[in-house]
Amino acid sequence: MIVDAETLSVRPIADELLKAVAGSYEMEVDRGALRWSNELALHLVELKTNGPVRTLSGLHEVFQGDITTIDSLLGPMGARLLPTAMHPWMAADELRLWPHEDDVIYRSLHRIFDCRGHGWSNLQSMHINLPFANDEELGRLHAAIRLILPILPALAASSPFVDGRPSGLLDTRVEVYRHNARRIPSVTGRVIPEAVFRQRDYEMLLDGIYRDLAPFDPEGILQHEWINARGCIARFDRMALEIRLLDVQECPRMDLSVAQATIAAVRALVEETWTSCEDQQAWDDRALEQLLLSTIRDADHAVIDDARFLRTFGLGGRAVRAAEIWQHVVETCVEPTPAHVQAATVGDLRFILNEGCLARRILRATGRNPSPAQLHEVYLRLADCLARGERFSSEP
Repeated sequence: MIVDAETLSVRPIADELLKAVAGSYEMEVDRGALRWSNELALHLVELKTNGPVRTLSGLHEVFQGDITTIDSLLGPMGARLLPTAMHPWMAADELRLWPHEDDVIYRSLHRIFDCRGHGWSNLQSMHINLPFANDEELGRLHAAIRLILPILPALAASSPFVDGRPSGLLDTRVEVYRHNARRIPSVTGRVIPEAVFRQRDYEMLLDGIYRDLAPFDPEGILQHEWINARGCIARFDRMALEIRLLDVQECPRMDLSVAQATIAAVRALVEETWTSCEDQQAWDDRALEQLLLSTIRDADHAVIDDARFLRTFGLGGRAVRAAEIWQHVVETCVEPTPAHVQAATVGDLRFILNEGCLARRILRATGRNPSPAQLHEVYLRLADCLARGERFSSEP
C-alpha cells in the first residue's frame, strides 16, 4: 500500500505512480518479468508475474527489485510502500476509488456493497494461481486447496490492528473479508469453497452468484468469475485455481517462502501423501469454516483437535497447535526438496514457526495497547523491512 513517507497514513496516488512509468493514467504497466496494476482502492498497487512461472526460486529478488523502483518513484511524491495485510489506523471512509479506465466496475461494487468498509478498502493479500488441465486435475487440486485454506492464517496472518487498536484477532483481514459482501451472501459464501470438483458444477455455483447479483447489477457489469470472493476461486479464463487467503508479509522474500510452503502442502495432498483424494473431497465446507475461524483468531496458536483433519496431514489424533501442522509440512514436504527450495526459504519458514507469524511478532513489538507513536514506530520498521527485503523481528 502507498503511504505518506512521514506520517505513514494512506496516500491515494497509485494512478500517479503508474502515470510516472507509463506517461498516462494506465490500469496496468508491463515491467518485463512483472506487471504493476491498479486496485479498487487508489492507495494500493498490485505487483504480479507477467504470466505463469515454472519456479518460485529467485522470484523474490525480482519483486524486491520492483519494490525498490516503486519506492524511488514515490520518494519525490513524499510517499513510500508499507507492507502487511491491513493499514493499522486507516479510517475506512478514507477510501478513494480508482477514477480512470474501467472505473465503472469499482463504482458498481461501491454502489452495491459500500466499499468504505475495511473489507473492501483496507486489504492487501498475496494470490497464488495453480494450473489444472481438465476436470480430473481440477477436482484433485480443489479438494487439496480447500483443506489448506483453514490453516493458512497460522502461517501468514499479518493483520492484528484495525482503526488504530488491536482487533483481538491475528488475521483481521480475513475476518473483514468474510463479511464484505454480506448484502449478497452467495458472493463470498463461507470463504471455504463448496465441495464442487467439476467445471460444470462450478459454473452452476457461479450462475447462482450471477442470479443473486442481477437485481443489483442489471447490466451484468460484475457478472464474471472474478466476482466470486471465496478464499479460492476457479479462473477458467486461465485454467487455474487462485488462492486468495494469504496475508501479505513484510517483504517479498517472506511472501515467497510462505508461497513455497503453501504449494508444497497442496502438492502433497494432490499426490495423496497422507490421505486419498476421495477422503479429501468428502469434507464439508462448514466443518472447514470452523477451523478457519479458529486460525483467524489465534493463527499459529490455534488449537486443532479435529482428529479427522489431523489425519489428513498424517498426524496422530492428539490436539496440536496449527503451527505444528506447518512444522510437519516443512519437515516432510519442504526440507526434502532442495532442488526446488532454496536453503534461505527453509530458514525463513523456520523463523516464522519459531518466532511466530508476522501478526504475533507485530503485537510483541507494539505491546498490548500501543500509543499512536508506538504504533507508528513499529510500522516504520515494517516499511524499512519491505524496502530492504528483510525479515521483521519483534526485537529492534
